[in-house]
Amino acid sequence: MANHLFGRSSAAMPTAVRGEGCYIHDAQGRAYLDGSGGAAVSCLGHSDEKVRAAIHDQLDKLAFAHTGFFNTEAAEALADKLIANAPEGIDRVYLLSGGSEAVEAAIKLARQYHLENGQPERHKLIARRQSYHGNTLGALAAGGNAWRREKYAPLLVETHHIDPCFDYHYRRDDETPEAYAERAAGALEQEILCLGPETVMAFIAEPVVGATAGAVPPVGDYFRRIREICDRHGVLLILDEVMCGMGRTGTLFACEQDGIAPDIVTIAKGLGAGYAPIGAMLCSGTIYDAIAQGSGSFQHGHTYHGHPLAAAAGQAVLGRILDDGLLAQVRDKGDTLSAALHARFGQHPHVGDIRGRGLFRAIELVEDRETKRSFDPARKLHAQVKARAMDAGLICYPAGGTVDGRNGDHVLLAPPFIISEAEIDMLVDRLACAVDAALAT
Repeated sequence: MANHLFGRSSAAMPTAVRGEGCYIHDAQGRAYLDGSGGAAVSCLGHSDEKVRAAIHDQLDKLAFAHTGFFNTEAAEALADKLIANAPEGIDRVYLLSGGSEAVEAAIKLARQYHLENGQPERHKLIARRQSYHGNTLGALAAGGNAWRREKYAPLLVETHHIDPCFDYHYRRDDETPEAYAERAAGALEQEILCLGPETVMAFIAEPVVGATAGAVPPVGDYFRRIREICDRHGVLLILDEVMCGMGRTGTLFACEQDGIAPDIVTIAKGLGAGYAPIGAMLCSGTIYDAIAQGSGSFQHGHTYHGHPLAAAAGQAVLGRILDDGLLAQVRDKGDTLSAALHARFGQHPHVGDIRGRGLFRAIELVEDRETKRSFDPARKLHAQVKARAMDAGLICYPAGGTVDGRNGDHVLLAPPFIISEAEIDMLVDRLACAVDAALAT
């Protein structure tokens, strides 16, 4: 039978037909342990009764109302719950349909804020290499994922990139973590001064880097220093928590662990937990007031933003995370997963680093542990690991270009928050089989 679906690639893929707990079942009857939540999405697994019931209930009341004409109770309730648990100063929620949309909105809001504030010369955006912020053109320009950008480079607006805070590869042997954090953050100030502080509108960064580099946490007081630099130069701080937020690292917002609050923060993935396409851009009251008291409206919008079905799903997901004790489980099970990874891979000759926070973890594969030398990119080791993992009944999220956009391979893990200890052991066992099978290829 012909398949007319335009998928991510022309390669044949199994057809998913059912989800239950931490597993997805295909049309051939195979069960796959979802060790990465797809792409850090399915934080509640694939059959959560409370979320499903909330969507059914909302569908019976109201499926859609365009935000050009109405607000909805579902959207207002979700916004209230997010703000009640948001970082200090964050006061407004702009609901969208995914992470790329949220980042696009954040960048545009930063620009309009400076226009409303009488600083039209502020238009330059600074981001970090080895970060990922989405696949729409504005978000792609902000991202530092080299292979995703390559084909579309002529279409991308200019964005200025600095080095990431990446302890494993960028800290010198004679440098303490604290000194490295100071140096890494100092790169932002140098870039702002080089560009001209009066021209810079915002700096965007992932608190814990996800897909491009593999669960890379900041070092020491890196983000406290970043916050100070942004404040000193009137630059907005945008934190992209699309992948690392919504409890994934052990707190609802990842930046809580770094003791800072952004001006704008983006969320998605875990907010809908895979039950509905939803994201959000949250901003400070200061930014909202500048718009409200200026032109009166944010010059942006999408047909489906603020969709009531998605908002109902998001509120139910937040209820499960915040009200049912799942954040504590993330922290405890994150420790269990980390311990299991270190026990299995800590002395593996081709695992150079094991890193992450909460249930957001990664291993980095290297040809030589002593020199941290990566495998030849032509080998596409990450793709081999993914294929072997699927053969073993495990969904994980490998990627290449970890170090500089070309070299390096890592495997990202982001299992559902409901994963059991036995399933953590199964995840690590199957991952070990996949890694060793790929290395033997």
